[in-house]
Amino acid sequence: MNKNRLEAFSDGVLAIIITIMILEIKIPHSAEWSELKHIVPIMLSYFLSFLIVAIYWGNHHHMLHSVKQVTVGIIWANFNLLFWLSLIPVATGWMGENEFAENTVAVYGLLNVFSGVAYFILQKTVERNSLDIDALKKAFNVQNKKGLLSTILYSLSVPMAYVHPIISGILFLVVSIMWIIPAKTIEKALKGEK
Repeated sequence: MNKNRLEAFSDGVLAIIITIMILEIKIPHSAEWSELKHIVPIMLSYFLSFLIVAIYWGNHHHMLHSVKQVTVGIIWANFNLLFWLSLIPVATGWMGENEFAENTVAVYGLLNVFSGVAYFILQKTVERNSLDIDALKKAFNVQNKKGLLSTILYSLSVPMAYVHPIISGILFLVVSIMWIIPAKTIEKALKGEK
């Protein structure tokens, strides 16, 4: 399979995920400012999830540049990631509608753990089928460390939701900040830069 086809399919799924999330936001029926207070938690939940999906898209895009050949393993690891990411609209809506109640934040954190592990599995599968460049191996090593730290922080967000949901929210943002700019080390390795 051509990696462009895999990337195009993934892009389409991620675009649909974002579309579903925005379509779940109900427009207030009144023009009063007070009506907006009801959608603030929903908008915050949407913003956080949009950011997370966008980060996955950017890093997924950079990672796929290193693939020399798309294998069945890469295809299924990619489907695994897309499966977990496709559940984000449900968790996002539940969390926003219930104003970040403990259970909803814990489930959202758990979904992020599963998504992070799925990304790690895809990355390891891609790594085994990538170009044999020392700089690329170093780039993947950096990504692996960030992935491990992300999984730890997301895992902590689950019990922290019961201490206070804001702690979980801070952990979600910390992970997002870590990943918001895709590592250029993969691009540099592929271009032969240091």
